[in-house]
Amino acid sequence: MEPVLLSSLQEEGEGEPAAAAGEDSSAFSAAAVPPRPATHSHSLHKYAPLDWSAYFDEERRVAIPDTDDVFNVYTAGSEGPVVFCLHGGGYSGLSFALAASHMKDKARVVAMDLRGHGKSTTSNDLDLSIETLTNDVIAVIRTMYGASPPAIILVGHSMGGSVAVHVAARKEIRNLHGLVVIDVVEGTAMASLVHMQKILSNRAQHFPSIEKAIEWSVKGGPLRNIESARVSIPSTLKYDESRECYTYRTPLEQTEKYWKGWYEGLSDKFLSCPVQKILLLAGTDRLDRALTIGQMQGKFQMVVVRHTGHAIQEDVPEEFASHILNFISRNKIGPNGVEIPGLIKKWGH
Repeated sequence: MEPVLLSSLQEEGEGEPAAAAGEDSSAFSAAAVPPRPATHSHSLHKYAPLDWSAYFDEERRVAIPDTDDVFNVYTAGSEGPVVFCLHGGGYSGLSFALAASHMKDKARVVAMDLRGHGKSTTSNDLDLSIETLTNDVIAVIRTMYGASPPAIILVGHSMGGSVAVHVAARKEIRNLHGLVVIDVVEGTAMASLVHMQKILSNRAQHFPSIEKAIEWSVKGGPLRNIESARVSIPSTLKYDESRECYTYRTPLEQTEKYWKGWYEGLSDKFLSCPVQKILLLAGTDRLDRALTIGQMQGKFQMVVVRHTGHAIQEDVPEEFASHILNFISRNKIGPNGVEIPGLIKKWGH
């Protein structure tokens, strides 16, 4: 993969982007990549940022007691179980914005900015070890809900999927009733780590404006959905005063020592989690041996979501939301837990 330079971003109407820009530079991308969205307008208005408030209801700052850590959390909805969403490395809680707008009538959606991402601030933003990330999520859930949380379904994308699995495997969250993992499989992820630094370095690194960063994200970056990019990409950037341009909020290249820990042993840990599970994949040949055997034994549900890139929840948010709501309905998960027909009034889907 050749580096994607800022100068390679063509203005609208100048034809297709350079071949290098057409490659998927997501650090955790699926092998099969669908076509980029067609572009026709000359105006950068098409890539103007969109505010989170059109999708989520509230933005909260969750301060963890006895620490300097404050996590930014977006919430939507007031009824049903809590769908607690964890984004991938380099993304933010706003990765779930469009999906939240499709779920919030039937579920309470919570999406946090993990350590070192978005608007969250911690004593060490570079500590992205799986242990620290897992502890962070447990601390946020406990701070938000105390000793008696509502029914919770953990949803995690890529790196966040690994965090969700580790949180569930710890068995410390009361009233946890579901686990949804989005497009991360141990075998594929471990095999890709050797290429990760090159993939990260070959991304466009600096942008003269937020609009240009959004444009790149759908032309040469990890996303396919322009509306979702307009909501989520600004929260993944920071302004570099010395260079007078925008760059990435999260320096993933500096966290390499933690990468192996995100994925090592993930399949067995996923299969051992004592809750209902679903794995959403953007490709068909992604299962490693442990997951293949586990699926044959009926230990989890697998859904292949076609015509999407790695960020399923951003590229096809309505379809993604329907999978989550169907999972909740099929497993009869109500606002306080599993509801048994005849004993408790069924929570309606």
